[in-house]
Amino acid sequence: MTAMTAMMSKVELVRGRWIFTGDDTLVDGAIAIQADSILEVGNWDSLQAKYPDAEVHGSSQFAVLPGLINAHHHSNGVPNSLQGIDDDFLELWLFSNIALRSQDPTLKTLLSAAALLQSGVTTVLDVCTVSGTPEESLVDLKGRLQAYEQAGLRVALTPGATYSSFLVHGEGDDDAFLASLPTALRQQVQKLAMIHQTLSPEAYLGVISDLVISYQSHPHISVWFGPPGPQWVKDDLLVKIAETAERLNTGIQTHAVESLYEKLAGPRSYGKSVIAHLHDLGVLSPRFSIAHGVWLSEADIQILAETGASVSHNPSSNLRLRAGVAPLNQMLQAGVTVGLGMDGTTLGDDEDMFAEMRLATRLHRTPQLNNPAPTFTDIFRMATAGGAKLLRQPTLGKIAPGYKADLVLVNCDRITWPWVSPEANPLHLMLMRARGADVDTVLVNGKVVLRNGQPTGFDLQAIGQAVAEQLNAAPNRDQYYTLAQEVRPYLAQWYANWEVPQLEPYAAFNARK
Repeated sequence: MTAMTAMMSKVELVRGRWIFTGDDTLVDGAIAIQADSILEVGNWDSLQAKYPDAEVHGSSQFAVLPGLINAHHHSNGVPNSLQGIDDDFLELWLFSNIALRSQDPTLKTLLSAAALLQSGVTTVLDVCTVSGTPEESLVDLKGRLQAYEQAGLRVALTPGATYSSFLVHGEGDDDAFLASLPTALRQQVQKLAMIHQTLSPEAYLGVISDLVISYQSHPHISVWFGPPGPQWVKDDLLVKIAETAERLNTGIQTHAVESLYEKLAGPRSYGKSVIAHLHDLGVLSPRFSIAHGVWLSEADIQILAETGASVSHNPSSNLRLRAGVAPLNQMLQAGVTVGLGMDGTTLGDDEDMFAEMRLATRLHRTPQLNNPAPTFTDIFRMATAGGAKLLRQPTLGKIAPGYKADLVLVNCDRITWPWVSPEANPLHLMLMRARGADVDTVLVNGKVVLRNGQPTGFDLQAIGQAVAEQLNAAPNRDQYYTLAQEVRPYLAQWYANWEVPQLEPYAAFNARK
């Protein structure tokens, strides 16, 4: 939008009982927005007098927050639980996903986008997988991008492709794992592997690069590179991805040291930690982020702090997939940029960002006095300014003049019923009691994309019905479900045979003696 157009745009006001700017809390405040940006922040009476004809969003019934940022997600539409895939150890769960039914990329992304908007999320980093031919990959990715266009949700779409370690961690170990299977089961798994098609590395770089360029001027959509993890992408491709992202000025996100076995895979494959290996490759930078980082060592954390690489902390997912508890306190103390992600795998399967903030706050409160514990302010910053820094978006994550008008209006009626003390800290109250169901209105770039708890860009009920009809008509996946169950004990035994060194936790939460 040109400066002249912005000057001609009408001014609108957003009013709140409390306005959480990211720096402080305004009582009975207001925000003046013009076009896609915040013009002024101040007292309601003063701004109303200054802009008497402005349309008003909100009232003294609402709290206003900067748009929440989901720093790592998979917009999967109908979740695994509704498709009969139970939680498990990460490595076993990943294989069990062969039983998932296919969903239309546009429909499933709209379904996920609605859940995010209803939870106050205005920006998401959506990691997805591409496979098949370049043409098929483009159709899939453009379907997802169409959904974000329609929903008005801000996104960094982050596609990746798998090139190695399809079954178990470790280059060349797939063959050894297959050899451990009974003949009939081995043949079934080999047949499954033959069906899997992925883009060549050259085609992957070309497809994603073209999309990055196509969306560089888009107001709320960007495209990143998403190598799924160091164990799944060879070193030379990781280096090429980093070089291409630098040239195109875009970002990279990958999964790293999520599970104990991913941690152990570092020394087994590289003779050092995964993070140290990535550092040696020269790919770590402020444009590079990792998801999870549960098993980071102190040396790893220092590398991330020094290189400016970021971490998306995903506490629900880490618990559901038995990955562990990330060293959040140590990352924050070291100055690592940390965002908060829901990973498409929240504890209640509800994609509620308020519940995720609560979990992150409580999970890391160590049980000894004078030991670290994150505050509500720390976690709120992770879900706003931290996510903005991870996404390299300096005008997101706060309510201040010049920032984008990404705003969330939360109805305070249930939160403050039946009474609230004047001494209560409003931000603490909000993060302690608010739910996604309390979100009434969401603006992205100054445009209302959620009103009265419903998306404005599409009919959510119709989308849900269309997804259900598609899944009802999808081919039966019983044989894949059965195959996953039969392979599970062999996968479990494979990793159980790995030698686990003595582990020294960052904090003790109980003691056997």
